[in-house]
Amino acid sequence: MTADNTEASVSVTPRRKPVQARSRERVNTILEHAAAIFHEIGVDSTSMSAIARQSDMSLASLYRYFPNKVAIVKAIAERHVESMETALRERLGEVSMVDAVDVLIDLFYEFYRTEPAYSAIWSGVEAMPELHELDLRELYNNARDLDARLSEEYPHIPDDRRWNACLMVPRSAGSVLRLAATLPEEQARPLVSELKCMVRAYLRELICQ
Repeated sequence: MTADNTEASVSVTPRRKPVQARSRERVNTILEHAAAIFHEIGVDSTSMSAIARQSDMSLASLYRYFPNKVAIVKAIAERHVESMETALRERLGEVSMVDAVDVLIDLFYEFYRTEPAYSAIWSGVEAMPELHELDLRELYNNARDLDARLSEEYPHIPDDRRWNACLMVPRSAGSVLRLAATLPEEQARPLVSELKCMVRAYLRELICQ
């Protein structure tokens, strides 16, 4: 993911915080249309002008909300992260850790495959410092939630090993799922099934030590 000369080294903070309902609606419109374009042609091929046209507003109006395309990418990515963190916390409270493997992996897989622009945006995570920072924050937030749940259910697991597991499982599973999201369904499903087997085997060994 690259930035053109007008967007390099520029703030990625939205210029307007959508306080009023109308402003919130405009921001939602911008992000929804931008996500659709990113999904269709990719982030690098999308211009601010294209986002403005699709959002039925002038380019000047768009710039009043977002200073550049990177700020729009970051805003969409933040929504992805918030959505997944909420879903993870909700589902963790419903099932045991071992049983949660199938539920959570399926949840993440469907999100990766169906959420507009997810693959287009997150494929550039390493190239965009702001996105990389957000990705790490999501990882550590998820790890803390998993660590709290594991420590409650299986207090015999040493603290350091439990924490390492809580970092490793989401990161390794996420990498496989992001790969699966780019594959045809007939190739992706067997890969996801193998991922479930791998994670279940690791958790059984961790729990039964």
